[in-house]
Amino acid sequence: MPALVAGIHAKAMRRVARKAAKRFALAWMAGSSPAMTATLFLSIAIAPPVSAAEAFVTAQGADALSIVDLAKMETVATLPIGGKPAGIAVSRDGARAFVTSPEGKFLTIVDAVTRKIEKRIPVEGGPLGVAASPDGKRVYVADLYGRRLVEIDLASGAQRSVGVGAMASGVAVAPDGKIIVVADRDDNALSLIDAATFSRVGTIPVGKHPFGVTVDASSARAYSANVESDDVSIVDLRARKVIATLKCGSRPYTVALAKGRIFVANQHGDSVSVFDAETLAPLDTLKVGEYPEGLAASGDGARVYVANWFSNELWALDAETLKVLGKAETGDGPRAFGAFIRDAD
Repeated sequence: MPALVAGIHAKAMRRVARKAAKRFALAWMAGSSPAMTATLFLSIAIAPPVSAAEAFVTAQGADALSIVDLAKMETVATLPIGGKPAGIAVSRDGARAFVTSPEGKFLTIVDAVTRKIEKRIPVEGGPLGVAASPDGKRVYVADLYGRRLVEIDLASGAQRSVGVGAMASGVAVAPDGKIIVVADRDDNALSLIDAATFSRVGTIPVGKHPFGVTVDASSARAYSANVESDDVSIVDLRARKVIATLKCGSRPYTVALAKGRIFVANQHGDSVSVFDAETLAPLDTLKVGEYPEGLAASGDGARVYVANWFSNELWALDAETLKVLGKAETGDGPRAFGAFIRDAD
C-alpha cells in the first residue's frame, strides 16, 4: 500500500475493525482512490468577502477544502483541490491559504478573502507539511519522500531546497521568522533551518515519529507530537535540546498553544490532552470527535479548534474553561494539518 500520507493505513485499519470503513479508506488500502463524484463540485460556494474568523480545513477524502465560519460553526464554502489535500497554512495577514496535495504533487494557493484558487504550483515528491513566512513572501513545504524542505518565493515562483531528515512531515516557522522547524518522522528528530541562509543548522533527537510541530509566540520553544512514543517533546530552540517530555494519549498528532496551556490531539484516544505550559502539569483530557488530527488556536487564544478525521467534524473548545463551544460538519476526511485558522479582519 502506498504510504502517501502517514496515518492513512491507521485510519483504514481502525475503520475496518469497527465494521464501518468508508469507501475512501477501503480504496486507499487497495492501492487506488475512489472516483470523485459530481456532487462534490456542485457543493462549491463562492461567497463575497467576509470579516468573520474562518477555518480552512483540508478534507482529504473529499479532495477539497472546507471553509468554516467560526462564528456560526458551519461550512460556508467548499473548494475542489485534488491530489488528496492534507497540509494547510494560512498567511499571517489572512490574505492567502496554502494547501499541499501529496498525491497530486502540487501546492494550491487560495485567495482567502474571495475564496478563489489563484494558482497551483508543482512540487515534486510528496508535499505534506507547509508553513508561510511571517512576511508572507515565502512558503515552506516538507517533501515527505525527498528528505528535503522546499522554499517557494511567491513573487518569482522560484524554488530551492535544503536537505532534512527522512519522511519530513510537519513544518513550523518561528514567529520572529528566524528559524524553521521540520519534523523528521523516520529519524525521530527535528531539523532546524536558518531562514536567512536557508541552511540546516541543527538536528535535535526527540520522541518516536514526530509529526506535528509548533513554535511558541516568543520563538523560544518548539513542541513536537511524537506519534509512536505517545508523548510531546519540548525543545529549547536556543540551547537546541529537549528540556521536557510530556506523556499524553495514544498517537499524539499535533500541538496547539493557548491561554498558557498546551493542547495535544490524540488520534487513537479520540481526545485532546491539556497541560499547563509553565508547570507542565497535566490539567485534563477532553473527549472530542473520532480520530482528531488538526489542532489550532484562534489568534486571541480564546478558542482551540480540533479537526476530527473519522467523524468529519470541526470542534471548537474554550481554551480556558475547556468546554465544547460548538461543532461543524466538514467534507470527508478533515486533516487540517497546519495553521488553518484565519482570524477576523
